[in-house]
Amino acid sequence: MAASEENNALFPIFILTIMALALVPYTIMKLCSAASKETKSIHCKCSDCSHSGKYRRSLFKRISNFSTCSNLTIVLLWVVMIVLVYYIKTQSAENQVFDPFQILGLEPGAPESEIKKAYRKLSVVYHPDKNPDPDANKYFVEKIVKAYQALTDPVSRQNYETYGHPDGRQGFEMGIALPKFLLESQKNGGILLLGIVGVCILLPLVIAVVYLSKSAKYTGNYVMHQTLSTYYYFMKPSLAPSKVMDVFIKAAEYTEIPIRRTDNEPLQKLFMLVRSELNLDLKNIKQEQAKFWKQHPALVKTELLIQAQLTREPASLSPSLQGDFKHVLELAPRLLEELMKMALVPRNAQGQGWLRPAIGVVELSQCIIQAVPLSARKATGGSSEGISPFLQLPHFSEAVVKKIARKKLRVFQELRDMSMQERAELLSQVAGFSPAEVEDVETVLAAMPSISLDVKCETEGEEGIQEGDIVTINAWVILQRDNGLIGALPHAPYFPFHKEENFWFLLADTVSNNVWFWQKVNFMEEAAAITAASKTIEDTMEGSGANMKEISAAIKETVDKVKSGSRLVTGKLPAPAEGNYNLTCYCLCDSWLGCDRRTNLKVKILKRTRAGTRGGFVTEDGPITEDGIEEEEDADDEEYDEDYESEYSEDEADEQQDTKQKGPAANGKAHNQGSDSEGSGSEED
Repeated sequence: MAASEENNALFPIFILTIMALALVPYTIMKLCSAASKETKSIHCKCSDCSHSGKYRRSLFKRISNFSTCSNLTIVLLWVVMIVLVYYIKTQSAENQVFDPFQILGLEPGAPESEIKKAYRKLSVVYHPDKNPDPDANKYFVEKIVKAYQALTDPVSRQNYETYGHPDGRQGFEMGIALPKFLLESQKNGGILLLGIVGVCILLPLVIAVVYLSKSAKYTGNYVMHQTLSTYYYFMKPSLAPSKVMDVFIKAAEYTEIPIRRTDNEPLQKLFMLVRSELNLDLKNIKQEQAKFWKQHPALVKTELLIQAQLTREPASLSPSLQGDFKHVLELAPRLLEELMKMALVPRNAQGQGWLRPAIGVVELSQCIIQAVPLSARKATGGSSEGISPFLQLPHFSEAVVKKIARKKLRVFQELRDMSMQERAELLSQVAGFSPAEVEDVETVLAAMPSISLDVKCETEGEEGIQEGDIVTINAWVILQRDNGLIGALPHAPYFPFHKEENFWFLLADTVSNNVWFWQKVNFMEEAAAITAASKTIEDTMEGSGANMKEISAAIKETVDKVKSGSRLVTGKLPAPAEGNYNLTCYCLCDSWLGCDRRTNLKVKILKRTRAGTRGGFVTEDGPITEDGIEEEEDADDEEYDEDYESEYSEDEADEQQDTKQKGPAANGKAHNQGSDSEGSGSEED
């Protein structure tokens, strides 16, 4: 019976231990994740972002953000743990070890005279003749009398002082931390067996099945494998942004959006609002509309909802469509990232991806985040990106852009290069902005990143590059903002979710449409960037035979550069066949319009020989540089536009005459087009 009571008391402790093993680490992980999100919440302070409510921390919003299924489950489990702790503490107080000296209020080893004196004193208080309270009677009989007998009887006292118990040496007992009712009767053996099988076999099996089913369905970025297969299949070497949209909406996540009959009328109204953005042939508008509505209903709904974001028409959506609209936008960033990777995945024997669809994906991402129509990217007035960069600024519209265009300001970079006083005069006198609106524009312009590139390519341990060499690429991507920040959330008042800036570094051949090397760059994770850059510099210096002092100095310089807003992009690629190559380094931002940067590289690779001087990266205007590379930025916008222009509405003929350079064959069709901001084509001051 005693063993059964002991097992019953241990069962809550067993449950508490199992819960704590899983709950405490998970809670710490959630708190750390929430703390990291708090530190990253450096967002735009303009009036548009403030009125959007995305960053507003009202009590209701905090409660709604906290009231998720996982958070409520954690709170409930912690309440259960607190109840168990209280129950265990209460049971422990009731099941204290019998100590006669403590009961009589004496010190251990007290003489018999003091024991009798203490007993008489307590009898006056708790004896039934003196105190009619039943609890006092119970305490007197079970505690005081038992304690007095244990200490006055010589054998009982000797046993207590020797073995800690009046009855002498106690045997060692082992029990199972299970409830009492499972151990009292032999009929409950089946229940006990089922419990053991359920906890030890079925529960781990269910967890494993659920995990494997999810891992088989989703990638590490929580994107369905079916989506990646679809993107890979429909990705083509030459895609305009409008065609990228057709591939983007085919994600398996979007095909699972519920289709309701009540949505037909609101979608018809939305179609009429965004029809001009759907790239329909106006000459056969009826046939085009019929063809559009014959698509899969989920694809139609997804494209219309994305167009509602691009045209800033979410207010026209019904309440049921508002939920679908937010769901589509919530999935968009990670789906676009995977679509970008499908454009850059190796497509030929040299492991090169495609440039044109990659730029189209970035352009689509920029338009979705900033809620700018794709048609606004049409090149106009010497600007390769049209009026789209202006429309991301607060209080700007097409009418405002037309007004300032009369003052011969048609390029966004020219607006950024103006002084604050000149901009204030222009916006107030020409556009009619109030001082508060001018301040909002200045706030956003100060938050916009300015990117510069410092690229170095070399063959480690050699003077230059021969065909077949392993070429090491080290590029510093340098970010600066007028407000002094490095990592910050972009100005995106029309995008209802937090979105971090991501930059894509591409080394590509614009003529052959091949991307030789690419890497994603993020300026929010400073600690990770310091670790990666320091490790790269240390390995490079050790390989070159530098001493510890030189390595330490190089690492210190690297850490300072990362803290000041630079990120190191490094990688290796095999040198192609002998020939001259005109390469371009792109740094494309997925959140801002007009902030992209590019740098031209002229590459000369000689035939591999057993002896002699190797060739390297050279420029047209000078000899081979020491490291085999020279950076060359475009002199003006016209030169940039000749290289690459953003396109939206139609797929133009992509066939171009073969290049004079020697090298691997292109995967896609050779073309002479690209995508970048006006600032990318101008030379840095």
